[in-house]
Amino acid sequence: MSLLDMDERLLDLASLIDLVYSPIMDVKEFPEGVDITLVEGAVANEDNARMLRLVRERTDVLVAFGDCAVAGNVTALRNPIANPLPVLQRSYGPDPSRMPGLHTPDAEVPPLVTKVENLRALVRVDYYLPGCPPSADLIFFVLSELVAGRTLNLQSRATLG
Repeated sequence: MSLLDMDERLLDLASLIDLVYSPIMDVKEFPEGVDITLVEGAVANEDNARMLRLVRERTDVLVAFGDCAVAGNVTALRNPIANPLPVLQRSYGPDPSRMPGLHTPDAEVPPLVTKVENLRALVRVDYYLPGCPPSADLIFFVLSELVAGRTLNLQSRATLG
């Protein structure tokens, strides 16, 4: 939602950007030759890891977008639990077949990884946009600079939290 907080600045950026992939778009495969990709969220399951590697392979500039992507954040709170099975049991119940309305995870639910990771644990990350969510001003600055082809120094602009 912090993208929408850019208000009319979003319209300025929209004229410079071609959005080619988003989870809310009806695009089945991540395209090749992408200039800039914002990746949000930590790597919590095998599908996340597979997709992140594919995105890195097909993207020139990869930006870790938000505290979960940068540091694992809330998603990584399950890391002290060595086995992810209790997390699934908490979500789906110890015996979902006995509970109406709950269904056992199947092929549609990707297997959880043992340890939730931030993006840099799996791939090279070019820029980090911390924040939960990152501020609209920071997002606008980063996207404007990257679209203009400039190298960023975010040290004084970004803090975790």
